[in-house]
Amino acid sequence: MSDTKTSLLPLGDLTLRDGGRIPSAQLAYATWGELNDDQSNAILLFHALSGTHHVSGNHPTSPEGSDYWTGELHEGWWNEMVGPGKAIDTNRFFVICANYLGGCYGSSGPASINPETGKPFGSTFPHLNVADLVDAQLPLLDHFGIEKLHSVIGPSVGGLCTLTFATRHPDRVSKVIPIASGFKTTVLNRLILFEQILAIENDKHFNGGDYYDAGDPRIGLALARMISHKTFVHLDTFERRARRQLVHEEEMLSWYQVRDTFQSYMLHQGKKFAERFDANTYLRIIDMWSRYNAVFQADADSPEDLFASCQAAGHKFLVFSIDSDFCFYPEEQAELVKHLEDAEVDTMHITVHSAKGHDSFLLEPELYTPHIRELLAD
Repeated sequence: MSDTKTSLLPLGDLTLRDGGRIPSAQLAYATWGELNDDQSNAILLFHALSGTHHVSGNHPTSPEGSDYWTGELHEGWWNEMVGPGKAIDTNRFFVICANYLGGCYGSSGPASINPETGKPFGSTFPHLNVADLVDAQLPLLDHFGIEKLHSVIGPSVGGLCTLTFATRHPDRVSKVIPIASGFKTTVLNRLILFEQILAIENDKHFNGGDYYDAGDPRIGLALARMISHKTFVHLDTFERRARRQLVHEEEMLSWYQVRDTFQSYMLHQGKKFAERFDANTYLRIIDMWSRYNAVFQADADSPEDLFASCQAAGHKFLVFSIDSDFCFYPEEQAELVKHLEDAEVDTMHITVHSAKGHDSFLLEPELYTPHIRELLAD
């Protein structure tokens, strides 16, 4: 597959759900495949929390406006799922993925220059809702003349966006595939996310979010990533990976000495992540996730009202659970499926049996491919 290229779409001045404003906003995106004559073969993908719009192929050059494009991001994060002849077949479908609004890979975010001040937005960048991220996709679809998507697909936090797109704009999509995601954020996840917020806020370099000319809060962001990483990887997989290395991190520790490969592995993961992500972007996304409720994001009055629109639009849902998921537990997808079935929405619920935890959707494409391929071809 040829190299991926990032494109930028001007969005103009945006007013967000909570009243915040982004002047002269832009969205970074990439596409794969060809759009057919009647614009009916388009699939919109939403990436996960720390993902990018670079889904498939190779992207060796940094997107314009991003200082965080490390070598780890050059290969597409879903190479084994998206491409010619794969589950999401780019010989048949036109695939679009955008970096989240508030992101750090080309879309307008806290590290972007505010055209009204000539300085990075930093602390002045507004709070986001999933509804804001979803609505920012509509100008992108209009740019291509796409009135109705064949499908919208997203894993993890991208699944929250997928569900919200379907319920906010039911007439603009046919098939909906949320993977390892949820209906509303649980108390447990809100607490885990709050721990990560505290880790970043208490880094001595954070400075309320205005740190771009004085040094990033890398230790706080690394600690936040370590807190979250435990929910992404099953403990058995974690143990196998951790046996491979022992790294000493003098930058992050002074008195304490790393005692085993588990501690070393976590430090390595945290430090590596802090090199490729912006702390302010991370805060905006986990704040958005912490407050997520599908009913509220779609401006509905109840779950019944929410999914009645999906039934009326003739949606087909394919909902994936992962039985070893410690991030979005299978009970969360079960709640979503119950609401869908109560509303008589055409729904298939697949439980993937995996030892790899939440990250299974990245690591085991063979467990998802048959079901996705069948729904997309239907």
